[in-house]
Amino acid sequence: MGRVGVLLLNLGGPDELEDVRPFLYNLFSDPEIIRLPVSWLQKPLAWLISTTRSRQSQENYKQIGGGSPLRRITESQAQALEEQLHSENIDAQVYVGMRYWHPFTEEAVLRIKRDQPEKLVILPLYPQFSISTSGSSFRILEQIWQEDPTLQKLPYTVIPSWYDEPSYLQGMANLIAQELDKFSNPDQVHIFFSAHGVPVSYVEEAGDPYQHEIEECSRLIMETLNRPNEYTLAYQSRVGPVEWLKPYTEEALAELGEKGVKDLIVVPISFVSEHIETLQEIDIEYREIAHEAGIENFQRVPALNTDPSFIQALANCVENALKSPERGFQEVTPLNNNVKIYPQERWQWGMTTTAEVWNGRLAMLGFIALIIELISGAGPLHFVGLL
Repeated sequence: MGRVGVLLLNLGGPDELEDVRPFLYNLFSDPEIIRLPVSWLQKPLAWLISTTRSRQSQENYKQIGGGSPLRRITESQAQALEEQLHSENIDAQVYVGMRYWHPFTEEAVLRIKRDQPEKLVILPLYPQFSISTSGSSFRILEQIWQEDPTLQKLPYTVIPSWYDEPSYLQGMANLIAQELDKFSNPDQVHIFFSAHGVPVSYVEEAGDPYQHEIEECSRLIMETLNRPNEYTLAYQSRVGPVEWLKPYTEEALAELGEKGVKDLIVVPISFVSEHIETLQEIDIEYREIAHEAGIENFQRVPALNTDPSFIQALANCVENALKSPERGFQEVTPLNNNVKIYPQERWQWGMTTTAEVWNGRLAMLGFIALIIELISGAGPLHFVGLL
């Protein structure tokens, strides 16, 4: 088969507290995270958000040790995957490319060019495809490929998603079963899948398959688990004024508390590594919300990290990709041929979903303008005497 390169894609996270602000700037500079009506506003908005949110974000990172463990865990996953592939007689070298922090995707590509593998498999560490995660990384890779004739000679294949990979499903089911069996009445524990949210417009307007894949993934995990427990799927980590997928995690927890649920385990379904959204958002913030709602026993299933079933699932993905026809970045269509790598805007008259989204964007711009004016002490509102 020849020497194979495997590029693992992930979000990235600040290694230390001083990395938080530049990490946030990189994150919010991405139009797949916050989309604006004019592109030149993206970086000023990213600067404003990263500056105003950095202190609170640093406080959150202090609660989990002063930085994100994501890089360390991802590099351990890469090492474990490389060893697993070698054990299966595949001469592979695994690279890590982060979207918003070191080692950046661009850094990983430079190492790939240096090592000159005969074929490359691009594997996002997101089980479910979304415009804002895998799609954003694919967009950057596509730009890099278009600008580099050397890379254009490298055969590669893209794995869009792998939420239904049997070893992955079994690994998730095993972790859930281990947590359930710690309760005195395991069959009575409510299973709560918490997934990272995306804007509704991504699903309804851009054809993002994320919601479908998350729902199907939850169902398949429960089918693999083969337990009688009831379960809920909700979405966390929304930002901005636009509508995101519902139910929201905090609201769903409150509702379960009102229904009398006392025992609950949270499953971080869209996260394969421990990071800020599991260690701080779920373990601290949502735990407090659950207790306030009357949920007495709140536990969380650990992230997969380097669980052997998970590493085997990644190895299976690579092996299947090597056997399948090559796929480019624009051929990543998990549901149908209408899915785009990133949202395509379209205009309609009337109170459509698009109109509501744009109203939210304009409201955001107005709010930003007000904040800037309050900080600077100059602007049209000061000029007319309203401030």
